[in-house]
Formats: sequence, C-alpha cells, structure tokens
Amino acid sequence: MKRTSPLDGMNVLVPRGKKEAQSFSALIRSYGGMPVEIPLIAFEPLRNKALFQARKQIHTYDWVIFTSKTAVDVFFENFSLSSPFPKIAVIGEKTKKMIADKGLKVQFVPGEYVAEGFVEDFLPLVEKGMKVLIPKGNLARDYIAASLSEKGANVDEIIVYKTTFPRDSISLLREQLSGKGLDILPFTSPSTVDHFMEAIKELGFQNAVKNSLVGCIGPVTKERAEAHGLQVHAVPEEYTVHSMLKSIIRYLAETRREK
Repeated sequence: MKRTSPLDGMNVLVPRGKKEAQSFSALIRSYGGMPVEIPLIAFEPLRNKALFQARKQIHTYDWVIFTSKTAVDVFFENFSLSSPFPKIAVIGEKTKKMIADKGLKVQFVPGEYVAEGFVEDFLPLVEKGMKVLIPKGNLARDYIAASLSEKGANVDEIIVYKTTFPRDSISLLREQLSGKGLDILPFTSPSTVDHFMEAIKELGFQNAVKNSLVGCIGPVTKERAEAHGLQVHAVPEEYTVHSMLKSIIRYLAETRREK
C-alpha cells in the first residue's frame, strides 16, 4: 500500500518574502504539502545616526548581541571592519552562520532560541560596567537589555530596521482564502500573527481560517496567537522553522490515530 506524505494535499502558509521563503517552501514540499507564499512581514533598514555612531564606536563595546538575521544584514551593510570587533552573541544557528560568513567568530549562542533562554545562559558572563550593544528591530522586546542592565551592564539598544506589512499580500490572501483556503498556519513571529489577523479582519475572512491548524515557532508567538483568539495546536521544543513543521506533523499523526 502506498504511504502518503504527512502533509499530503494540504495548503500550508509560508509567511515570508520570496528570498526567505525558499527553504521553508522546499521543506513543506518534502513532506508532501503545498506551500502558499504570502509575505506577512517586510523589513525596512533604518540607516540612522545611532547606527553610524555605534559603528564608529564599535571598539568601545565588550559585547554585541544579534537576535536576528535582519539585524546582522543591516548592521554590516557597507561597513568595513577596520577596528577590533567586540565579542559576539547571537540567537539562532542561521544568525550565527551569517556572522561566520562575514569572517567573524561567535562567542555565545544560548541553548534556547528565545530572549528568556538567552538571558538565563548569558547572565553568568555579565560584569558590572561592561558595555553591550544590541542592534534590533522596532518591534523587538527590551527583555534582554533590561535584564542585563539590572545586573550592572551598560546596554545600548539601537533600532536598525522597521517591521512592516506588505500591502500587496492583502490581495494574495483574498484570492487564497476565497478559493482553496489555508489548511495550516505556521507563524514564525508575533508580527506575522498580528499582520495576518489584521488582514483577515479587514477582508472579513475570519471564518475562512476557523478550522485551520495553527503552529507557532515558540511561546511568545503562541501567546500572541492566543491573544487574537486562535487555538494553537503545535509548538516545538526547539524554536526553529523545521522543528515547528515537525511538531505540526506530529499533531496531525496523533489526531489521525485518534479517529
């Protein structure tokens, strides 16, 4: 008897732009699903005075903390490394790889890819008076900065990019939800949840996703989804896209066994 793929025949939302969506879509196809690429977030670099000043004074910092690939992208854009670079901490293997691709070494990666896990693992390294730089997006939480400051670190947070909603995605959502629909909604950040829910309310399509299976990449995203009234079916232990997809597949397998 032919064995069906875990996501066979299911339309799976890919809430990322074309460049970032490629690996996610390939992963969905490998499990038999049909990826539906509808970007829910876009990133606008902010080339401001704070960024240029931080680059100029980079040698004065003890640590730089990058919590996203986008922060790395923007920070190093047109930046030549003429000064000794501080120690680097990152959240996530892909962010670590981006740093390595620039010829720099990462000294710290937390065991858990979320701000709370980062703080728990990093606090033993904090010394009173040490200088820390955190380039981040406008919607990123200040949990890391606040926690390190409480322990005596001097933390500078700079906003280097802005998260926006691509308005072209409204028509993509309208077309998909009025047609084949979306069977699975994997959310990769609180922003993707916010933008998706705002869009379907604008379209009046709330009922079109009431039976969709919802997966969230981590607890912060899950909390945001539940605040919007969504039932979250799957959250992985490791906060990566691949682990999220596998947790969705496990949920599907369990519900099928129960039937």
